[in-house]
Amino acid sequence: MAYKNLNEFIERLRKEGELVEVHAEVDPKLEITEIYDRIVKKTGPALLFHKVKGSTTPLAINLFGSFRRMNLALGKDVEEIAGRIQDFLELKVPEKITDKLKMFPKLQLLNKITPHVVREAPCQEVVKKDGDLLSELPIIQCWPKDAGKYITFPMVITKDPETGIRNVGAYRMQVFDGRTTAMHWQVHKDGTSHYRGFKEKGIQKMPVAVALGADPVTMFTATCPLPYGIDEFVFSGFLRGEGVGLVKCKTVDLEVPAESEIVLEGYVDVEEKRVEGPFGDHTGYYSLAKEFPVFHVECVTHRKSPIYPTTVVGRPPMEDAYMAKAIERLFLPLIHLQFPEIIDMNLPVEGVFTNCVLVSIKKSYPQHAKKVMHLLWGFGQLMFEKIVLVFDHDVNIHDSQEVAWRAFNNVDPKRDMIFTEGPLDELDIAASQDLYGSKVGVDCTRKWPEEGMQRPWPDDIVMTKEVKDKVTKRWREYGINHR
Repeated sequence: MAYKNLNEFIERLRKEGELVEVHAEVDPKLEITEIYDRIVKKTGPALLFHKVKGSTTPLAINLFGSFRRMNLALGKDVEEIAGRIQDFLELKVPEKITDKLKMFPKLQLLNKITPHVVREAPCQEVVKKDGDLLSELPIIQCWPKDAGKYITFPMVITKDPETGIRNVGAYRMQVFDGRTTAMHWQVHKDGTSHYRGFKEKGIQKMPVAVALGADPVTMFTATCPLPYGIDEFVFSGFLRGEGVGLVKCKTVDLEVPAESEIVLEGYVDVEEKRVEGPFGDHTGYYSLAKEFPVFHVECVTHRKSPIYPTTVVGRPPMEDAYMAKAIERLFLPLIHLQFPEIIDMNLPVEGVFTNCVLVSIKKSYPQHAKKVMHLLWGFGQLMFEKIVLVFDHDVNIHDSQEVAWRAFNNVDPKRDMIFTEGPLDELDIAASQDLYGSKVGVDCTRKWPEEGMQRPWPDDIVMTKEVKDKVTKRWREYGINHR
């Protein structure tokens, strides 16, 4: 059964012993970050702060900061959901009546997961349009050199002015004053594509709605790198097993999750930009100050007793690492569908998910690994990866010791490394210029004669199964207590 809203998820965490409630007053400027950072680095619990200085609204953080809580949020094990995605991607046109009957439940589910609009919603129990609309929220300053307070876990909702296609993205928002924030949608993001569309049409005010807090699956899907045109609310419905209830905003022609905690309604002026940043980012470094569009808040709606959700990014691992690893597993079936030779994928946390990707492949022909490097650099947000390492199908790419052993031993730098150039993530700190730089691909597979290997490739050292089984069976006889 899907969670209805954030409160239901928090109650589940409370019952599971995955929540600590803090009743002492805490400062939203830096203090919450330091508490959270100590907890998340130890894979500690979610935190609910009841008394945040300057606000009467409780603050929740680290809701997704462990593999267990990610599974609780999604309602199932991530790998089980990935299997469901695989099943749907493998749907074929039925040829027999029995095949049609087997497909029927899946078609029913497709109908069930569509978002639906409701007339009244908890997120609109209170409506405010006048005065300082943001100061009552417990918005935090994360790190000492941040430019100010930031809304860090928003669901920013926009529509393409030409097609009406909706996008939901998680773009940080620096608070300038009680009615304006920055809108940090980077050049490659779908929100920016909508923004360009409004600008090209000469429409000065672009409607924007920002939902803060909803059911955990819907919050999670706002962070997912879905292909352009795929509605995040539809994807949330698929993961939840039931459609997301939406309500039309009070002042803009957009819909938001009806079970949101808080909603900011307003517009982005396509002609206006202000300097945003610095900001302590998920790279572990401060991203530099740069001009971004400005969001004007004209209306705030919320529950009578809302909870403000937030997160902090910084030197990994942080809460976003667990969300990103869930995304990695959920999107592997889509990658495998496009590129069947890819067996597995690992985006190391330390590579902040845009610097390095490891893949294992079923190698079928000479230089196959190099083909895979190039296809990854041309596929969705994997285009940002600076370093691609390709391994054979039998390598556990999630075992850092095995990865290091294979890479350090299997690679001849001149033969097995290729350099190229291409787009980089806007937050990349090493590139000499914004958005663009060099990349390297490393072939860590066993080399074939056709690939220039002039000596026989040696076999791995592996004990026979018979001896391994024999030793396992006799282990107690040896009197050795250590395994």
